[in-house]
Amino acid sequence: MKRVRFAPSPTGYLHLGNARTALFNYLFAKHENGSLILRIEDTDLERSKKEYEEMLIEDLKWLGIQWDEGPDVGGNYGPYRQSERLEIYYKYVDKLLKSGDAYYCYCSEEELEKEREKAIAEGRPYRYSGKCRNLTPEERADYEAQGIKPVVRFKVPDKTVIFEDIIRGHVEIDTKEFGDFVIVRQDGMPVYNFVVVIDDALMGITHVIRGEDHLSNTPKQIVIYEALGFNIPQFAHLPIILGEDRTKLSKRHGAVSVRALKDDGFLSEAVFNYLSLLGWHPKDEREILPKEEIIKQFRIEDVNKSPAIFDRTKLRWMNGVYIREILDLEELTKRSVEFFEGFGYKADFEFYKKVMEAIRDSIETLMDIKERAKVFFVDEFPFTDEIVAEVKSDPNFYKVVEIFYEKVKGLDKLTKEDFKTITKEIQKEYGFKGKALFHPIRIALTGESSGVSLDLLVEVIGIERVKFRLKRFLEYFG
Repeated sequence: MKRVRFAPSPTGYLHLGNARTALFNYLFAKHENGSLILRIEDTDLERSKKEYEEMLIEDLKWLGIQWDEGPDVGGNYGPYRQSERLEIYYKYVDKLLKSGDAYYCYCSEEELEKEREKAIAEGRPYRYSGKCRNLTPEERADYEAQGIKPVVRFKVPDKTVIFEDIIRGHVEIDTKEFGDFVIVRQDGMPVYNFVVVIDDALMGITHVIRGEDHLSNTPKQIVIYEALGFNIPQFAHLPIILGEDRTKLSKRHGAVSVRALKDDGFLSEAVFNYLSLLGWHPKDEREILPKEEIIKQFRIEDVNKSPAIFDRTKLRWMNGVYIREILDLEELTKRSVEFFEGFGYKADFEFYKKVMEAIRDSIETLMDIKERAKVFFVDEFPFTDEIVAEVKSDPNFYKVVEIFYEKVKGLDKLTKEDFKTITKEIQKEYGFKGKALFHPIRIALTGESSGVSLDLLVEVIGIERVKFRLKRFLEYFG
């Protein structure tokens, strides 16, 4: 069985780049009838926080990603937090020390800095000199007597590491480019490039799908796999995600975390759909696809090498399609309630549902509710200086509103059909039509020159509120 993992560090919100990585691992596992493992890489004790882990899990679930094993669901290969696996790591550190594939290094920061400065002066990339590679037991004892705490370094063999990346193809990297690297810090904490190998090997990971920023780590990990006699997984390094200005996606491009998109009113299905197209596309070039269809068509071999561009405008468009055409009204309204309430628009569910039905064709995210729904909730809106001037300059403006008010003031209900019937009567009796008829009514009812269809508006807000708004206009300008 094919097994993949998503292994985030709980040091902040789930970035879109990491979310895309999680998504592609999920799609691969589902397409191949394999397993997805969620592993929490929390060995950075200073920056890792439990609340971030909880938010990561919450955001992944919101996005629609489910895993088969993990810290919250268990599994046969736990623990699934690195902070709970330290004894396992130390066992393999000891194994490498005994085999001679690792050694204690007592070099101080000052010594290492001098080596770096020398390398820079000679115009060559820095690589640790290997000074502590062959210390005698006596030399080690002397360092220990001085109270110097060592790091543990992996003894890198001189060779060219070769592997076939599923996305990038043939890769060759000479180990001279990085030299002996640290696998355990002075404080006794094993480092990423070491623990990730132990975890992936013991958890039976067959494919490592991750961002291309990890490409330089891969040869370091391969030599550890080889030293410990582990099976080496297949690697697939995903292309980087860029902003529309072709620079690396960052906060200056706006909301770049899953949490921020959720808060901005994007739907999880739309975000799932959009992220799946960042570096991959279906054979038929469709852009709006349900999750099941994406899983069916997804092949990791079809992922592009070139960077993917995060286009917020396109994401908004796609989200709008999901709002208008895909989510049913009941579900859309359920997800909208917290936005209505957050904007101070208080009503019962059925009223929210009527408003959503009226505005869904004109919004792209649920944040758009704030402006689009305002006319359904605010009865005492201001009349701008521009509107005041317009009303005063056209005597028919006030007259139209007055006529309309006289037509509706005796009614106990006002449906869309009633509105159409009344406006037709006004056209026939007084000759007002088009903008001359509907613009004054709109201003009286909304204070705005454009917006939702008036027949929808009057039916949703009800006759009493229609009367209130019309009477308020007439008193204001009378």
